[in-house]
Amino acid sequence: MTRSNNNRRSVYITAVGLLVLSLGAVFVVRSFGSESGADGFLGGSKSCNDPTQIQLSTTPEMQSSLEAAAKSLAGKGGQDGTPCLQFTITAAPSAKVAQDVAKGSDNRPDLWVPDSSLWVAQADDGDSIPKIVVPSIATSPLVLVGRNSNFADTSSWLRSLGTAGVEPALLDPLNTSTGALTLLAIQSERQKTSASDTAVSGLIVPLAQRLGSMAKPYTDVNSLFGRAAADGSQVVVPASEQSFVKYQEGHPDAQLKAVVPATGTLYLDYPIAVTAKSDTDQATSAANALAGEMLSDAYGQARDDAGFRDGSMSALSGGRGVGDASQLSKPTAEAVDKTLLNWTRLSLSTHSLAVIDISGSMGDKVGGKTRMQLTIEAATGGLALFPNSASLGLWTFSTRIGTDGSSDYKELVPIAPLSDRQRQKIVAQLKIQKPVPNGGTGLYDTAIAAVRAVRNQYVSTAVNSILLFTDGKNDDPGSPTLQETVKTLEGMKDPSKPIRIIALGMGPDANPDELRTLAAATGGQSYVARNPSDLRQVFIDALQSR
Repeated sequence: MTRSNNNRRSVYITAVGLLVLSLGAVFVVRSFGSESGADGFLGGSKSCNDPTQIQLSTTPEMQSSLEAAAKSLAGKGGQDGTPCLQFTITAAPSAKVAQDVAKGSDNRPDLWVPDSSLWVAQADDGDSIPKIVVPSIATSPLVLVGRNSNFADTSSWLRSLGTAGVEPALLDPLNTSTGALTLLAIQSERQKTSASDTAVSGLIVPLAQRLGSMAKPYTDVNSLFGRAAADGSQVVVPASEQSFVKYQEGHPDAQLKAVVPATGTLYLDYPIAVTAKSDTDQATSAANALAGEMLSDAYGQARDDAGFRDGSMSALSGGRGVGDASQLSKPTAEAVDKTLLNWTRLSLSTHSLAVIDISGSMGDKVGGKTRMQLTIEAATGGLALFPNSASLGLWTFSTRIGTDGSSDYKELVPIAPLSDRQRQKIVAQLKIQKPVPNGGTGLYDTAIAAVRAVRNQYVSTAVNSILLFTDGKNDDPGSPTLQETVKTLEGMKDPSKPIRIIALGMGPDANPDELRTLAAATGGQSYVARNPSDLRQVFIDALQSR
């Protein structure tokens, strides 16, 4: 923050295109982005010859409201103890400002109004975290928006988004508050619903795989509203009530409804934080003065017209929005960090090799189907969980089934992106597999060969892994011992290029200790499905263990 002088003022005014300025006037500058033009607002008192300059960054939807309040405040400058302030207000996504501040950018503002306080802790530059001096100047609850037919069960966030046929369309959780708050709401409501880890992962893992694989994550809520409003659409969009209300005003014929699940919701809270490195007392004083204007009775109608609620979260006037909505417990900074980190991990692309046991024991019956049939069904169903951006290949193994007559494994489909053609190849090969009569289980040699093959095709931007399906334990007399296999696998490890075995045991003969030891040698995980109904969740767990 600096004090302006007449020379600097004249240069600045010329730059923004103001044609007339009375001596000592106070004005507010609006900038639509870091490289866009600016418009000036003129007003103020003649007693404010030397106003304090305040750089303020806010989320785009709040910009015009803050400008109006700053203009009103400027008009009172110097009167009845009102400070003389000159605000330069720019708009930027909250996540971007948090990143800039955390990186120590020279362009950091003096004050910051993010749409949610969850970003403030993310703006830690190593020396300090921005201080919230005004907890909230407006609020807006997180709602679900879609056609009425998509809200058959709104008892919870988990059920609302997990209903069969519903297509959740989240704005990017790593860069938008509504996306992040949706994930946090699913976790926060568990205090009321006692939803299991299995139920939550069953929704979040496929969602992260699908949305995280997109070349460009969703960032435009109005575009998603348009998709949700289309005839027959099953799209449901988590969004702020404010954005929904403004969309309705511009699209009165849109067949959209906003709901809040019965468990409650989280709110966007629009705090004012001091991000200045120096003159923090002046910044704090400016924040309080601006908040006083924003929270005044005179400004209440303008705030409501803009679609924002007050700090008490009172319902909007005129029956707009969702009415009264209870609040879920506000997530801690640790919960925010954990949730965003988990999404980042789950949404990474996959580069994997599926290796399936076709030894003689895979012909044994479990109920009315063989283990082989159940495995193929599980693998085919699991394939649907992977997005098109994932890469997957297929091997089978038993003993001495390779084309050279001595290898325990056979390559059927090379690893490649999951285009429709690649999926068809894998499914076609799965369907024709039969157990090898009297075939043994060459588990150890196959595990080593699979890690070596994936290592030769390593992709640094993806999670590289082997999905190893087996119903038994190694029984190849010519193979290395378990200890020798573990030593070989550990010797192949490269911390800069991790390749993990995800071992999937099926049936009562699977040896959990052996599978656990093999997987652990690569930093992977093992799972055993005792019943056929467990197989889909095993796939979910395997993806979650990345």
